[in-house]
Amino acid sequence: MRVFCISDLHLPGNADKPMDIFGPQWENHWDKIQRNWRGIVDDEDCVLIPGDISWAMKLEDAIGDLEEIGQLPGRKIMVRGNHDFWWSSISKVRRVLPPSIYALQNDSVKIGRVGFCGTRGWIAPGSKDYTTHDQKIFDREVNRLRLSLNSVKEVEYIIVLLHYPPFNDKGEPTEICKLMGQYPVKHVVYGHLHGESSAGRVEGEIDGIWYHLTSCDFLNFCPKIVTKI
Repeated sequence: MRVFCISDLHLPGNADKPMDIFGPQWENHWDKIQRNWRGIVDDEDCVLIPGDISWAMKLEDAIGDLEEIGQLPGRKIMVRGNHDFWWSSISKVRRVLPPSIYALQNDSVKIGRVGFCGTRGWIAPGSKDYTTHDQKIFDREVNRLRLSLNSVKEVEYIIVLLHYPPFNDKGEPTEICKLMGQYPVKHVVYGHLHGESSAGRVEGEIDGIWYHLTSCDFLNFCPKIVTKI
């Protein structure tokens, strides 16, 4: 089984939400993603989707987007992004998900000897205009990731999904990186960064963990292979 990743799908959420206002590369971006996805992902593969899935404000408006994702090949694992306002109660979200999609929240999924954990994350301490309110949310997300990591047992290694990068805008590691270092985490996939902000991304191996930016525009709207299990 191969593990792919792609995030920030920004599907319309049952509304007229053209993405090409963010640049011509976004024109018909979902068609590009589906075409590329079907061209490389098989049914036995897994695709990680670290947030910003749909612009929908309500769960019922996100169902169409989720069903379209569910029809694509492979098993999908996702976490919430900062724009996923439709993602409210995790029990309600899971009730409407297609069988091929699993939503992570304070828990984990185990496939073979590999565990998949994750949480949304938040703006990192040390970033520009960081506030005490941001610190409260960040601390909560650290605790949620800890719950997720603690829930997985007897694995060879762990792959973590985050929406926000676990680094501040200076590229400095955060408490999330320190926490992941206490577990057998091998890969971290994250999104959120687009355009010029992706120039400050942190990728590659750091202290034995591989970091991958997965925003769909950064990946030219094609899922990226992370590893094979």
